[in-house]
Amino acid sequence: MIDIKLVRENPNGVRQGAAAKNVDVDIDAILKLDSERRRLIGESEKLKADQNRASDEISKEKDAAARQAKIAVVKESKEKMKALESELQAAEAALDKALRLIPNLPRPDVKIGKDDTFNYVIRSFKEPTKFGFEPKDYMTLGEALDIIDTERAAKVSGARFGYLKGDGAMLEFALVQYALHLLAAEGFTPVVPPVMVGERAMAAMGYLDRGRDEIYRLQEDNLYLVGTSEQSIGPMHMDETFREAELPRRYVGFSTCFRREAGSYGKDTRGILRVHQFDKLEMFSFTVPEKSDDEHLKLLALEEKLLQGLGLPHHVLGICSGDLGDPAARKYDLETWIPSQKTYRETHSTSTCTDYQSRRLNIRVRRDDGRMEFVHTLNGTAFAIGRIIIAIIENFQQADGSIEIPAVLAPYMGGKTHIRPA
Repeated sequence: MIDIKLVRENPNGVRQGAAAKNVDVDIDAILKLDSERRRLIGESEKLKADQNRASDEISKEKDAAARQAKIAVVKESKEKMKALESELQAAEAALDKALRLIPNLPRPDVKIGKDDTFNYVIRSFKEPTKFGFEPKDYMTLGEALDIIDTERAAKVSGARFGYLKGDGAMLEFALVQYALHLLAAEGFTPVVPPVMVGERAMAAMGYLDRGRDEIYRLQEDNLYLVGTSEQSIGPMHMDETFREAELPRRYVGFSTCFRREAGSYGKDTRGILRVHQFDKLEMFSFTVPEKSDDEHLKLLALEEKLLQGLGLPHHVLGICSGDLGDPAARKYDLETWIPSQKTYRETHSTSTCTDYQSRRLNIRVRRDDGRMEFVHTLNGTAFAIGRIIIAIIENFQQADGSIEIPAVLAPYMGGKTHIRPA
């Protein structure tokens, strides 16, 4: 959530920042709501002061008739106060609702652009994989090796589901172990979070104001299924205050995630690239504001380190303002080469959300000098596991239809170097 003080002090800057994300915000209406709220607070405080003064006079009043008259005045004042408090609550609710519709503002270094066509390549790792034979797509290979089964999954669950079997399942857990081993050494605490979260937690993370149609909701329980671990890791410290020495606090969460894939009808319907259920490892950091830009670069560097360890060709994209979600102030994507599609596909992203989420979650840090501030929150993909498995299968396929296992994963695969037909 944006600080109302920022809206008051720099309304044009907020308006322009929202517009850069293709969001039209009525700043004048918000300022009017804020003005009304402040007026009601002023009236309320004056009434309270008058009541306190009148109560003090009543306790000193000797004349019974005068005393009763003053008591009647105080009673009338309390009725006014009750009505005023009701107005104030309504005004605060209206202002809060309006502020929640303002997206986080892009950081100054973010490229202004309307959509993903304005995203740009920052750097690349390795050339696209070349083969001395005609390469196959991952589903052809996965089905032949009996490690991916979407046909039976469709029979059980419908479209956009899949089974990972045998060495396919082993490959998933090898990726998990590889990432956890690397990230634990970098100070990340592993966590397996809940995959169902309440209304306040999901709303506070900034995913319900827009994009609600992507989220699965269990209506009877008023719970939401997470689309990424960050949606349940961020609220872990809701209504808490860190000491400055406790930051940065870093987590890496492993969870099954769920997305409706609304609006993607006909896209990647075959296979496991765009599915309703997938497993993911997600990094999440809480840090002091002045160190959040460095933390963002750290998350990006770790994503690159994980991919480079696997030896997968990829590039880093800078994401323009119009392609940022509501909570993100800056975002980088990593796209990995998929030979069968002859293109790079997104496998990782990392965003800084500044204090946008922590304001809603009420997560603060008490500085060493006693000051209280909202922390900054950041997230970054360690592995969207299904997509990395796709990239491994396609980039490491051999002429005989086997899959070479990246060397860093072999220790977690019992020393196996290839996935071969049974």
